[in-house]
Amino acid sequence: MSDIKLFRVHDNSVEELTGQSVTIEKSLQSMLERHLETFLGVRFLATEYSTGKKHAGRIDTLGIDENNSPVIIEYKRAVNESVVTQGLFYLDWLLDHKDEFELMVMRRYGAEVSDVIDWGSPRLLCIAGGFTKFDKHAIQQIDRNIELYVYKYYDDRFLLLELINATTAQTTQVRDNSVSTTTAPRNSKTKTISDYLDQADEKVIDRYETLKAYMLALGDEVHIKVVKNYIAFKRIQNFVCLQVHPQTGRILLNVKVDPDHITLENGFTRDVRNIGHFGTGNLEIAITSDADIEKAKHLISMAYDVS
Repeated sequence: MSDIKLFRVHDNSVEELTGQSVTIEKSLQSMLERHLETFLGVRFLATEYSTGKKHAGRIDTLGIDENNSPVIIEYKRAVNESVVTQGLFYLDWLLDHKDEFELMVMRRYGAEVSDVIDWGSPRLLCIAGGFTKFDKHAIQQIDRNIELYVYKYYDDRFLLLELINATTAQTTQVRDNSVSTTTAPRNSKTKTISDYLDQADEKVIDRYETLKAYMLALGDEVHIKVVKNYIAFKRIQNFVCLQVHPQTGRILLNVKVDPDHITLENGFTRDVRNIGHFGTGNLEIAITSDADIEKAKHLISMAYDVS
């Protein structure tokens, strides 16, 4: 059960809003699918997708996230429904039908997306009005990327979507448990973020570790996703995408902060809305000193709050 409470504050009074976790209906699924990128940072691909005669199932929602990982979303419509087991069944199907998924992505979003699908970390998202203690315990025993979300409706058409539990599949370690070699797209011969970390000098590594420690300490729900060109720090969505440039001694952070809402500082912050860049976030922060880290913390916190 979620312990979040929502209040409406009047001039001289406070009123608690009562949330309801009604049975998931098709209308809720349809609303989430229409605004999937806003809710979960996932680009929509298909709804009620048939797995064919052999598997005889239907995946509630298929998508691809902002880090180009395949995403399956399943909705728990009854307390006794084994949505995690069902989702794992569909994950196995997906890994056996990569060509089918890649064709779907190419048709909808083009070859520039289908060519960089990250098959190292497909995700299963389960959404329900509530989960049992057995659901939460079960996903901790499974070496897959599984996230449990609870939702509640409130007065005035508010919808709460809360990440209550998440597990991350174990991957091959390069430097520490946050950097993996499994995430580079297939047929890639170019250097990855892991290579750049290995080439960085001690000062850059120390700054990376300081930034990582700060971002992980922002909340228990923060986790790390390593892709080819950057390291994403995320809650439900990315809030920072970090790149390492060992030749220049710089660490670049792309954060989800509106550049129009801050005063840009030459050499430190830059508006990259109209400039090609890796990862998500329209504000770029250049870290070249320990002092830059301290200045960046406020901006990182702003991005964390909206993710």
